Amino acid sequence: MPLSPPTDRHLTHLRDIALRGYERADGLFDIEAHIRDTKTMGLANPDHGGWIAPGEPLHDMWLRITLDGEMTILACEAVTEHGPFTTCPGGAQHFGRLVGLTIKAGFLREANARVGGTLGCTHLRELLQQVGTTAFQTMWPVRMRRAEERRRQLAGQGLTEAEIARDGSPGLLNTCHAYADTGETVKRRWPHLYRGPEAAGTG
Repeated sequence: MPLSPPTDRHLTHLRDIALRGYERADGLFDIEAHIRDTKTMGLANPDHGGWIAPGEPLHDMWLRITLDGEMTILACEAVTEHGPFTTCPGGAQHFGRLVGLTIKAGFLREANARVGGTLGCTHLRELLQQVGTTAFQTMWPVRMRRAEERRRQLAGQGLTEAEIARDGSPGLLNTCHAYADTGETVKRRWPHLYRGPEAAGTG
């Protein structure tokens, strides 16, 4: 269902964010992010000859991280093609400091410690959360393939399906509404982790 019809209005600002996840030929993964801000009206700006024309980028920035199969950052590159100030490109040069971090719980906090404040760029930092979730989506088929290989290994050891299902809990448990341990998704996919009313009634 779409959003409700808006009131009478006119467009003043456009922010376009695009993310892409790539599986590389060498077995690694690239996540690329692009953010672009434009206005529908001109904007006075002394760093751009006094004026930014309608449709001309106010921000135009790129970020690429390279990950291994464990979601550890092996390389990170950032570029500012357009910014409101001539000094803006300098905010991209420190993003190589993210190398060595792993995208997992606490990633944004650790990233901010390395490229926060004057060491980085607000808009490039804003991309990091989206880069993280895009990385998970990109890696999902790989993780599923590994989980299936693990399941086959355990089955080869003579374990039952129930014992195989109990070999670790999914990292997505309780991370959003769909993965609540009281909900239908968990009940169906990981019944041993289900904590809904029926589970309570069987205790």
